[in-house]
Amino acid sequence: MPDFPTSLLYVDGKLRPAEGGRTFDVESPVNAKIVGQAADATASDVDEAIAAARRAFDDTDWPTNLPKRIEALRRWQKAMQDSANDWRDRIMAESGCTRLMSHMLHLDKPIEMIGWTIGMVEQFEWQRDLGVDSTLGMPSRRLVLKEAAGVVGAITPWNVPMQINVAKVVTALAAGCTVILKPAPDTPWAAAFMGEAAEKAGLPAGIFNVLTSGDKAAPGEQIVADPRVDVISFTGSTGVGKRIMEAAAPTLKRVFLELGGKSANIILDDAQFPQALEGGVGVCFHAGQGCALTTRLLVPRSRYDEAVAILKAMFEAMPYGDPDSMEQIMGPLVSRAQYDRVLNYIETGKQEGARLVAGGSAALTETGGYYVQPTLFADVDNGMRIAQEEIFGPVLVVIPFDDDDDAVRIANDSKYGLSGAVQSADPQRALSVAKRIRTGTVAINKSAYFGADAPFGGYKQSGLGREMGLEGFEEYLQTKTVSLEAEPA
Repeated sequence: MPDFPTSLLYVDGKLRPAEGGRTFDVESPVNAKIVGQAADATASDVDEAIAAARRAFDDTDWPTNLPKRIEALRRWQKAMQDSANDWRDRIMAESGCTRLMSHMLHLDKPIEMIGWTIGMVEQFEWQRDLGVDSTLGMPSRRLVLKEAAGVVGAITPWNVPMQINVAKVVTALAAGCTVILKPAPDTPWAAAFMGEAAEKAGLPAGIFNVLTSGDKAAPGEQIVADPRVDVISFTGSTGVGKRIMEAAAPTLKRVFLELGGKSANIILDDAQFPQALEGGVGVCFHAGQGCALTTRLLVPRSRYDEAVAILKAMFEAMPYGDPDSMEQIMGPLVSRAQYDRVLNYIETGKQEGARLVAGGSAALTETGGYYVQPTLFADVDNGMRIAQEEIFGPVLVVIPFDDDDDAVRIANDSKYGLSGAVQSADPQRALSVAKRIRTGTVAINKSAYFGADAPFGGYKQSGLGREMGLEGFEEYLQTKTVSLEAEPA
């Protein structure tokens, strides 16, 4: 794997090094080696980026000039499309995604999805007329206006960085906001790529800023606490989300949080085996590093042994490990810390009394990469830690249930409520069960809810608000009601 050029910050419309030329190392989980550096933002760099975003919002026509925004976003999308192949290997190296995955959510698909946002914002109803009312004795025509919410601090994770960066940044900019993007230290290059493309596209100064940093906490904490920032959009762990809410409280910022998940896939007793069980290997998607993956598989007690036997064969046959593959969905875990975390959870499952059916060990250790075998646990009680806590690795737990009511009870017995799935030969029965699951998204049979137009987010401790779709766009808007004198109706 080659060494890659050092990436730069993007602040106030310019690519530049961090203050003092500071950089930090970027390690590839494919071979556990340092493969490049990224600019390491200082507190001064963060302050400059916030000031630039504030000026661009307060002193330019970006928030009010819709044609200007649309034209700029189109240029930026094209610049990203033109540069994608130049950055593909870097984005694969930092996250450990396979080449197939880079052509999906890790690079190409998010850029393509920008087109939906542009089309949506062109058609959006920025003003509506409530008509004339005389409730207070003054005939008044009322208008409801939608306006940009202000300066946005976007703090993003390492699991699918490009998709999440685009979902936050492009949507906020389309709404008329200005943005400071602070990516995770593990995956700085997906954000730096966007900054380089922004400079090539000639985006107006200050509207978009990229602050890569080797510090996991300090730059984000500075952005959250700064009174010049109006909105925080965060995707990551529930624990960090709680701390962000607390830190944002003194300035009463609007906070969007997309947090953890421990989603259930319910296989009803009329489902067709083995097709209905194929979704179980979805935990191998990007080595299980996805908050919405269904990591609990609920199976009728009457068909439990049959299901476990089928799943065992599937997990043992699951290919993984080749980062250059255009066929595989599973690469390594993103870092040594995540690798150790997943292996520790596997040991916890054994200690709790769950039965290890497949996998359960480190893999491909000769490469030096952070690979863990696709792992399957049976005889799992929903109260076990491996059934309640987010592992973020290729680990599936299989839990038996007695009937539909019991399945819904188990699915909802979680502090999370991000996603889920239902498999049944009867779509109406599946829909009835889906409506009872307290989650933000549910997939029935062989379907997928994900799309630029589909709002995504969770119930309970899976977060606040929605990302993508019309609802995600409105996270970045304020509502203003204006009255005008009118003739009596």
